[in-house]
Amino acid sequence: MDPRSILIISDDSNFAQQITSRWRDERNTPRSAISRNLDQTIDCDVFDLFMVGPGAPSALKRVIRALDAGLPVIFVASSSDQAASLREEFPRLIAIPQHDGWAETVVILAGEILRRMDAASRADRTELVNSHLKRNATLGQYVLDMRHAMNNALTSVLGNSELLLLEPGAFSATVQSQLDTIRNMSLRLHEILQRFSSLEKELLFMERHEAGEKSNGLQIAAGQ
Repeated sequence: MDPRSILIISDDSNFAQQITSRWRDERNTPRSAISRNLDQTIDCDVFDLFMVGPGAPSALKRVIRALDAGLPVIFVASSSDQAASLREEFPRLIAIPQHDGWAETVVILAGEILRRMDAASRADRTELVNSHLKRNATLGQYVLDMRHAMNNALTSVLGNSELLLLEPGAFSATVQSQLDTIRNMSLRLHEILQRFSSLEKELLFMERHEAGEKSNGLQIAAGQ
C-alpha cells in the first residue's frame, strides 16, 4: 500500500518543522506537504489527513469548514479554551491544546488515524474479493449441477445414435451421415463436460481462500 499523504497547514514555520522532525522516528512515514498560507485553495482529494496549526482565527475556521468533507483534521489550538470552543463548533474536529510535547501527541494521533484508514481499506478489498469469489462459486456450482443433467441427456442421445448406426442398411446415405454427426458431436460435448470436473477443485480452493481472508480480517481487527 502506498504511503498516506498529509497536509500541514500553518502560518508558523516551526509548527510544520516540529511535526516532520518527529515523524522521522516512525517506521511508516507518510508523504507530507506543507502549506503556510491559510487562505489558499486546498484540494481535499489529494490528501488523507490534515493538520492545522496556529494562525488567524478567522482563517483557521474557514479552512476547517472547507475540510469538513469527511477527512480527518487535527487542529493544534493555542489554548485549552480554544480547543474546547472549536470542538463544540466542529464536533468531528480533533482539537488539542499546544501544551508541552504536543508534537508527540499529534504524531501518535495521526499514526493511529492512518492505521485505521489502512485497516478499513484492507477490509474493503477483502470484501470485494470475497464477493467475487462467491459469485464464481455460485456459477461454478451451477455448471457442476448442469453437467450431470447434460451428461444424462448426452448419454441418451449417444446411446440411441449408436444403436441406429448398428443398422447401416436401414437408412439412406444422408441420414447415415447425419447420425454420424450426432454421435460425433455428442462425444465432443461429453469431452467438454468432463473438463468441468476440475471446477470442483477450483471451488475448494476458493473456499479455502475465503476462509483465509476471513481469518486475516479477524487478526487485523484483533490487533486494533
